[in-house]
Amino acid sequence: MTAGCGVDFGLRPQQEHEPQLRVDLTIWGQRGSRVTSVWVKSVGLTSAAALLALSLAGCAALGAKPAPLDTFELSAPSVDAHGRSRRQILIAQPSALKALDSQNIVIKPGDGSIQYLKGAQWADRLPLIVQARLAETFQRSGSFAGVGKPGEGLAIDYQIIAEVRSFEVRVNGGEHAEVELFVRILNDRNGEVRAAKSFTASAPVSGGGNAAYVNALDNAFGQAAKDIVLWTDSLI
Repeated sequence: MTAGCGVDFGLRPQQEHEPQLRVDLTIWGQRGSRVTSVWVKSVGLTSAAALLALSLAGCAALGAKPAPLDTFELSAPSVDAHGRSRRQILIAQPSALKALDSQNIVIKPGDGSIQYLKGAQWADRLPLIVQARLAETFQRSGSFAGVGKPGEGLAIDYQIIAEVRSFEVRVNGGEHAEVELFVRILNDRNGEVRAAKSFTASAPVSGGGNAAYVNALDNAFGQAAKDIVLWTDSLI
C-alpha cells in the first residue's frame, strides 16, 4: 500500500452481529499492489460514510498531480562592440551558492531571508542559463574569432570565468531585480588572470505576476552581459 495514506486498511475477520460496511474499490499501492475490498467497522452508517470519505480524499490527494509551473528563460542582448580580436574564448560554467544554483527564482524580502517565486521556475539551473546566454552575447558582438563552451573543440586563448553573486528580485523599498556577476579573464596559455571585475545591474519590476519579476531579471542580466562583453573586448 502507499505509505502515509492516513488510514489503516488492515483486514480482520468479521465478528458476528458487528456492524460492517463493505466497500468495493481498487486502491493502487506501491509496486502495483492493490486492495479491491475494504471492511470498515462502524457504529452507524453515517460514521462509516464519513470515514470512507476521509480515506478516499487522503488517497486521492497522494495521487494528485501538482499544477504546472511557469517556466522562464533569459535572453541574450545585442551589443555594439567595435574590436576585432583574433582571440578565441571559452565561457566556463559559472559558480554560485546553492540558493542560486537551481531552477528556483529567488525573491529577497529584505530581512535577510530568501524566498522563491511561487509557481515559477527557470528552464534549467540558473548558472547553465547564464553561461549559455553570456556565450551568445559574446558571439553576437562579432568581436572574437571564436566563442564556445567546454567540449566544443575550440583552441582557447582566454576563459571567461563568472561567479553568480546575486540574481534576485528585491521587494523592500520598491520591487527591483538585482544581478551581480564577478568575472575573471583567465589566460588559458599560462593560467594567469588577465583582469577581474564585478558587474552589477538592476531593473525595476513593471506590472504584476511572475512574468513581470522575470522580465526585470532579464533586463538586469542583459545590461550586465553587455558590460562584460565590452570590458573583455577592451582588454583582449
